[in-house]
Amino acid sequence: MPRASSSAPSTASARAPFAVCFVCTGNICRSPMAASVLRARVRDAGLDGLVVVDSAGTDGWHEGDGADPRTVAVLEAAGFDTDHLARHFRADWFARLDLVIALDRGHQRSLRRLAPTPADADKVRLLRSYDPMAYGDLDVPDPYYGDADGFEECLTMVEAASEGLLDAVRDAVEGRAA
Repeated sequence: MPRASSSAPSTASARAPFAVCFVCTGNICRSPMAASVLRARVRDAGLDGLVVVDSAGTDGWHEGDGADPRTVAVLEAAGFDTDHLARHFRADWFARLDLVIALDRGHQRSLRRLAPTPADADKVRLLRSYDPMAYGDLDVPDPYYGDADGFEECLTMVEAASEGLLDAVRDAVEGRAA
């Protein structure tokens, strides 16, 4: 089961928290970066306890490893949390997740094929689909084989999409309470 972010207990509802999992290839660059950014946005929005954020990879190559040092450096420089251990996404997680956020179209296709049901496949979205300025370019490029500038660009894209994603998550949480 995806781990929860640290948060205070919710008094608003006895329901399980709204669960979001970001997914990239190895879970050491893009997805932990996106999870760190959304966790901060969730905390700042006062949604701790109502939303949990996690990340994983479509492949298990780096399972148990920390985030890439360049990811850590970019996140720390921007003031984000960097606590992370890479994990491999499992099909049975769909049952516990409300949104599965893919970082590029390849991840989206892999996750939709892995989904046990059509309803689970419908939970898979592209991160940049939440950025109104993305203009159809919805992939977050993998910075792994490049230099530090690629990690900076990745963070810029993640932050640009995080506000729209937070709005969608907030709407879903409020819809549950209604």
